[in-house]
Amino acid sequence: MIICLDVGNTNIKFALYDGETLKLSFRVATELKKTSDEYGAQLLGILKENGVLKGEIEGGIISSVVPQLDYTLERMIRTYLGFGPLQLAPGLKTGLNLRVDNAKEVGADRVVNNVAAVRKYGYPVIIVDFGTATTFNVVDRKGEFIGGVIAPGIKGSLDSLVNGTAKLPRVEIERPEKVIGTNTVTNMQSGIVYGFAGLVEYIVKRIKRELKEENVLTVATGGFSEIIAKEISCIDKVDKLLTLEGLRYLYYLNSEGKQ
Repeated sequence: MIICLDVGNTNIKFALYDGETLKLSFRVATELKKTSDEYGAQLLGILKENGVLKGEIEGGIISSVVPQLDYTLERMIRTYLGFGPLQLAPGLKTGLNLRVDNAKEVGADRVVNNVAAVRKYGYPVIIVDFGTATTFNVVDRKGEFIGGVIAPGIKGSLDSLVNGTAKLPRVEIERPEKVIGTNTVTNMQSGIVYGFAGLVEYIVKRIKRELKEENVLTVATGGFSEIIAKEISCIDKVDKLLTLEGLRYLYYLNSEGKQ
């Protein structure tokens, strides 16, 4: 069994895979001040609650966009699981050509999403990730990552709206029945849900125009992917485990080719 960690700015997503079978997935809050021992105790507690023995986990891989936590989490795995994890960094085999101005600038999560989407769905493909930021990744008909778009994230946009105003409340991010809201809560929900639906639809349309490809599969992943995908026709697949499945594939690709 292997463990995969997708370290984002808001959450750290964990997955345990036995071969290609997902055995367990969960997430914890990303906290910069938490120590390796605190993360370790949290991990062991969750494993115990789900009947998983730490000795059953034989390897692992980390993808991180939070450099401050790289050493903390690497040490946590070494101390509490007894092995050194692979880390998505220059030198790790991905099988993906990054045809952009500076490949080192591309976030680890975007690389993993591209690898997973190409392997699972083929190419050309557009991957929309609804995370802390909303990212659009474009893999062309040659199977090369050629760039994309980084837009504000849904939760961050709502936080900015609430924190920047005196009277607007914090609301649940869910679809209101109508675009025209009749109270403050539904006004805000409409702006967030339908606003981001429009953003995604327009950007995907422009990407397809620039690619000169109409039949490009568009895959959505991330926490709010299902909410937005229900409102627009340009999302073909919702795959919330895309990043973690990409990490599983990369682990085996870099572990003597075992699958």
